[in-house]
Amino acid sequence: MKTKITILFLALFASVNIGFAQQDEECMNNLSIFDSYVKSKKYDDAYEPWKIVREKCPKFNRAIYVHGEKILNHKIETTAGEEKVAHIKDLMLLYDQSREHFASKYDLGEVLADKANLAYKYREDLGFSDEQLYNMFDDAAKKDSKNFTSAKGLYTYFSLIVDLYDAEKKTAQQMFDKYDDVIELIEAIEKSHTEKLNKLVEKEEGGATLNKTELKYKKYHESSLEAFDKVKSSMDQKVGERATCEVLIPLYQKDFEENKNNGEWLQRAMNRMYAKGCKDDPLFIQLVQQKNSIEPSADTAFYLYLLTNEQKYFDQTVQLETDPLKKAKLYKKLAQELKAKGSYSKARKYYNEALKLNPSDGSPHLSIAAMYAKSANNCGDTNFNKRAVFWLAALEAEKAGRVDGRLRKAAAQTAASYRASAPSKTEIFNCTCAGEVIQIGCWIGRSVTVPKN
Repeated sequence: MKTKITILFLALFASVNIGFAQQDEECMNNLSIFDSYVKSKKYDDAYEPWKIVREKCPKFNRAIYVHGEKILNHKIETTAGEEKVAHIKDLMLLYDQSREHFASKYDLGEVLADKANLAYKYREDLGFSDEQLYNMFDDAAKKDSKNFTSAKGLYTYFSLIVDLYDAEKKTAQQMFDKYDDVIELIEAIEKSHTEKLNKLVEKEEGGATLNKTELKYKKYHESSLEAFDKVKSSMDQKVGERATCEVLIPLYQKDFEENKNNGEWLQRAMNRMYAKGCKDDPLFIQLVQQKNSIEPSADTAFYLYLLTNEQKYFDQTVQLETDPLKKAKLYKKLAQELKAKGSYSKARKYYNEALKLNPSDGSPHLSIAAMYAKSANNCGDTNFNKRAVFWLAALEAEKAGRVDGRLRKAAAQTAASYRASAPSKTEIFNCTCAGEVIQIGCWIGRSVTVPKN
């Protein structure tokens, strides 16, 4: 349950109906008592007055549910056996009651996810099976996916179906379908955070200073995106060997005829095969061509471009994809392909296109920095100038940490390692070239200033 009351005690009662409050002085007094105890973290003392208000005046104030969660969590943590189970079940009931009495403040998906997370945490106490737990999360996803936004809950949801697959209670196709379902939910959440974060990054990179509220939101969006990055990474680790080319190819070959006119199935199959490095298999080509014949998309055009290297397909990719963030991902994919082939100049071009569309994703800066560093020996006419390329690489890496809080630590470490490979202070002193601008040749075509200290 989201703690949505964070203001002072007087504001806590702003929503109370004055007439009702006058009629039920007992509820008002007990609300005041348990609120004071909760703020002092005296949850056992708060329990009885809270219980009176909850039972007698369930609509009296939302503090009943906000503080009630804290009180019951304390009871769960400090009791055992049947008493503990009773408090767990009571907290689940409280989640239901919060929505019943304050529906506008508690979305269905949020409540169902909270109940599922609670049940999973105390699954041994409750004696719940993986199937029961999975069905609770599935209920949240099916009834209100828009408000099923718990990072922990979404990972557990997928993790459970993998466990059910291992127990031969779910098929491989069901597991892979659920992977795609959860990824789509996560991408929708990420899209919202990214769009808001991009506005703040663009403002900051434009030279403006963010105010305290903006900085707070920037940190919130960054931490949220970081959490979902971890969820996606954990999902990939969890599915592990269950989704190798050796597993995927026979599965999709078997189901191809049945699903060859199912656009969603084809899309998911070719995306997964590409993600798992199966794009050289004839089945991947068959999936892409079939999807393109019945339902052309930016993805099919992109894959056809990779397979044929024909410019018309890349032009089609750009034309068909209208969503800026999805287009940024396609540009980044293309840049990664080009980087792997050693086409650094073209790769940088598309990394920069991705940055224009999604400036809060700092990973392209790190990729560009890595290409600079790898080219250092080939892009200078003297040993000093060759190693000066590492200054340029460090500057590029630092950009990643500046625009993307998720990469701040990695960017700083990477930049430091590049600077360690650049000319030393002694070498700068001996060449008497501090402050001079060095032109870097070959595909890099950039300049860098020799540090003065």
